[in-house]
Amino acid sequence: MSTPGTSNEPWPLWEVFVRANRGLSHVHVGSLHAPDAEMALRNARDLYTRRNEGQSIWVVPADAVTTSDPDAKGAFFESPAGKNYRHAVYYTASEGVKHL
Repeated sequence: MSTPGTSNEPWPLWEVFVRANRGLSHVHVGSLHAPDAEMALRNARDLYTRRNEGQSIWVVPADAVTTSDPDAKGAFFESPAGKNYRHAVYYTASEGVKHL
């Protein structure tokens, strides 16, 4: 897609995040192409919140998002040696404490 009367460069890719209700986190719902942020926001509204399921929308240029490599999941997310205490499975809940 390109804007009529301009070069044939494709529109940038935007990542879309929608928050369903106040107090909830924004969730990635998809991607779209648009010439600018305002058009990306309008297109995201029309595409991803057709049934009034959103309270808030974020659009982020895809090239501004930095991600980890899914193929490096093991090395990236494993706990460093000697830091097993960070995992709650090694702790026991105290008896009589109802909120834990």
